[in-house]
Amino acid sequence: MAQEAAQGVAQDVVGRGFGRPGDVPGWVGYALLPLLNLLAALVLSGLVILVIGENPLAVLTLLVTEAVGYPEAVGYTLYYTTGYIFTGLAVAIAFHCGLFNIGGEGQAYLGGLGAGLVGLALTGWPWPVAALAAVALSGLFGAVWAAIPGWLQAKRGSHIVITTIMFNFIAASVMTYLLVDVLIRPGSQSPETREFDPGVWLPTMDRALGWFGVAIPASPLNLSFLWALACCALFYLFLWRTRWGYEIRTVGRNERAAVYAGISPSRNIILAMAISGALAGFVGVNEIMGVQHRILLNFTGGVGFVGIAVALMGRNHPVGIVLAALLFGVLAQGGGQVSFEYPTVNRELVMVIQGLVILFAGALENLFKPQVEALFRRRRGGPQAEGRA
Repeated sequence: MAQEAAQGVAQDVVGRGFGRPGDVPGWVGYALLPLLNLLAALVLSGLVILVIGENPLAVLTLLVTEAVGYPEAVGYTLYYTTGYIFTGLAVAIAFHCGLFNIGGEGQAYLGGLGAGLVGLALTGWPWPVAALAAVALSGLFGAVWAAIPGWLQAKRGSHIVITTIMFNFIAASVMTYLLVDVLIRPGSQSPETREFDPGVWLPTMDRALGWFGVAIPASPLNLSFLWALACCALFYLFLWRTRWGYEIRTVGRNERAAVYAGISPSRNIILAMAISGALAGFVGVNEIMGVQHRILLNFTGGVGFVGIAVALMGRNHPVGIVLAALLFGVLAQGGGQVSFEYPTVNRELVMVIQGLVILFAGALENLFKPQVEALFRRRRGGPQAEGRA
């Protein structure tokens, strides 16, 4: 039965992929098409910049320079990249199970609550203990928050897109209530908790490297970046090197074959959503323990929604997700700095550029696919291959 399931998965991959095996190289789908989509988004963004009266080349050059042109800028870019890696992985694990998790924002919010409770409770404790506890509790809070919609789909037939969207609003309401009526700092009118004990703060990267005699400029980049990279490695090992990962991919690609092989779709749906929520919850470690050092409203800043585009551009593979997250980190850091040099290029216009990248990476991700496939078939098989295509 396992062989039948594997055959079903292979057939489904062919159906969803780039034609028959051997027709088109795999790197076309994983590298060339995302690059073409990115170039198309940048060209269209350049036209928008040109319309408002600025030089597109100068603006985009400044954007890149302010994102990766000097060490401090690199630190800020990697700080933004960290959160996008977590949410990109969260969306990807759900995709591999055939699920569309749009609740990364709420799961990250609840993960921040878990990390923040650790920071409030472990006053006087050493930071390594607080960091491990924050990772565990933020992952647990995010996993539980995502597993509920997973259970609703697996056991009650509720649509995962609808439930995860609604859980974003519920998470926002819960956090507002807690920060206004329960956890608010005494004597304060600002909806945030007291600051954590400095001893439990997650060390910044400049401080950590300073222990080894390496000096870099100060930035919000902290040790959670290393945890994000570790999660990428664990993601790969789990999904492609374990039985549980195989079952999740089988359910996502061919549920009928999974049932025939004795694999439970409902169990794997709940498992995939729990892991997805845990990964999104780790955003709280980066933001709450590493940067804000308190729980406050709206600390996620839309990172959960950007994670959807990161996963799409990265083709749901950890290497691609890191590269896509880095791209959006560049846009977040460089775009904020460009507005100081070019007042007409404000934050809203930077969001337009991000939106165009998301548009071409998501809804229009197959825009150039037929033409590219036809080109490669002509080069590899001549007129006969083109006729078969």
